[in-house]
Amino acid sequence: MRRGPLSFSVRGECAIDASTSPPPTDRTTACAVELSGITKRFPGVVANHDIHLSVRKGTVHALVGENGAGKSTLMKILYGMQKPDEGTIAVDGTQVSFTSPADAIALGIGMVHQHFMLADQLTVLENIVLGSEKPHGIGARARRRITEISDRYGLGVRPDAYVEDLGVADRQRVEILKVLYRGATTLILDEPTAVLVPQEVDALFDNLRELKSEGLSVIFISHKLGEVLSVADDITVIRRGTTVGTAIPSKTTPRQLAELMVGSELPTPETAESTVTDRPMIEVDGLKLLADGGSGRALLDDISFTIHEGEVLGLAGVEGNGQTELIDALIGLKRADSGVIRMAGEDITDRSTRTRREGGVGYIPEDRHRHGLLLESPLWENRILGHVTEKPNSRGKGGFLLDIKGAQADTRRIVEEYDVRTPGIDVTAASLSGGNQQKLIVGREMSHKPRFLIAAHPTRGVDVGAQAQIWDQIREARREGLAVLLISADLDELIGLSDTLRVIYRGRLVADADPASVTPEELGSAMTGAASGHLEHTEDPADAPAPDAPADAPAPAQAAEAPATKDAAEAPATKDAAEAPEDEAR
Repeated sequence: MRRGPLSFSVRGECAIDASTSPPPTDRTTACAVELSGITKRFPGVVANHDIHLSVRKGTVHALVGENGAGKSTLMKILYGMQKPDEGTIAVDGTQVSFTSPADAIALGIGMVHQHFMLADQLTVLENIVLGSEKPHGIGARARRRITEISDRYGLGVRPDAYVEDLGVADRQRVEILKVLYRGATTLILDEPTAVLVPQEVDALFDNLRELKSEGLSVIFISHKLGEVLSVADDITVIRRGTTVGTAIPSKTTPRQLAELMVGSELPTPETAESTVTDRPMIEVDGLKLLADGGSGRALLDDISFTIHEGEVLGLAGVEGNGQTELIDALIGLKRADSGVIRMAGEDITDRSTRTRREGGVGYIPEDRHRHGLLLESPLWENRILGHVTEKPNSRGKGGFLLDIKGAQADTRRIVEEYDVRTPGIDVTAASLSGGNQQKLIVGREMSHKPRFLIAAHPTRGVDVGAQAQIWDQIREARREGLAVLLISADLDELIGLSDTLRVIYRGRLVADADPASVTPEELGSAMTGAASGHLEHTEDPADAPAPDAPADAPAPAQAAEAPATKDAAEAPATKDAAEAPEDEAR
């Protein structure tokens, strides 16, 4: 029996309709896509149960929910990757049944995945037509159509550019153009802002507004609730596999949305007290890494920094500017061409990855699928990864005997302590949602009490509940003396958790900032090479609150319109920065 709506009011307005019933239709025009009563079961788990979703034509419809809520499964059903066990799908008012993504594409549904699906060695033009090219090759008609679509929606895509030369924001626009080229009128965007700086997010939202002004519909999946409220026309919330409510963005706050998603308030990454000591844990001096085995350009150029016990050093930067190479050098996967790495005063420059791991280096990888998990292996085997010779995974002299029972018992502990939602430890890692995969990795790494933790995008693609748990774990370990290198595309996370901030651009550390005063816009400016040195926050007199305004009233942010400092406005960070082409700025 279906319950009636459970609405609650805030300041006299009913902002959210918390109901398992289909959303009301009085706000809808025509529906581009309508899913009714969708149910999908897998062995041991019900991923979707009686889900309802109605997407109006010419709107941005946000789909939010905690990790494991069933968002990905629902979108795979809509995109024809999986078939529902129950329920119906209607496109433009006609009930349909998909057997493959080709069926969905034929009816105008396109999906841009969180992890881009582009071939780096091909041009933009070749990537866009790949799979739909004519037998005689790529003709002038395809090129003209791509240019027309790009100009029509303000995407600014260059057909002859190689994908490997594009920044993340440009690659995302190529993905959007790829689905538009195939005739998509309903776009599914999965975590589209996860790797973008604030200025690029604004540009993406401009693109989305242009799309909907042309009558296209967008399903926007994100865990960044502030962004959801700023760009969405409608919001559907799902929790534990079922629809729990719909929201009107203009009448809803991030706090209300978070409470509906996970039953708790929106967490913040702020760290109140300082735990930084005067004891250096990691010292990097003059680190240099060259491409092509030492004969190419500098991937890392004269990198130097120190992280003390109890300190979080936040590293901001557009992806592809040397972060991955720095991680590889610190973990021992790549040998630096010059420079020194010391840990607690000991030179570890020439030590192996295993020795560094056993010596107390923890690692939360930037790509959990490629570097953090064996997706087709059970959870208890994934618990062993990176710590094969350490207890409780091994026993005996030198840790050469695998202790399977010990690993399995500790996996159960991690599942319980870190709230990894799974039917058991024998299921594969691939069966978990992204957030639960991340919690398993964090639990694995923190269980070995590291002295130095490399945390690369630790909360990417996880919900607000999982975010809070991961932030709490980092804060607690920091209080106990852990040194952390935090790399993140979430600038609020960097500013909130870090004791010190540095900016990396083209393999060089070009700027530093005080987390207590810097803004995300100022950091974003340095990340694109537009500012350098020490980022001093200077408040424009026009930004100051009026004398009779409340003390806590926020002033309008205009940091994106002006450089962080006078010096930054007058001179680029380096000669390289001055010559950087725009498309490599992100």
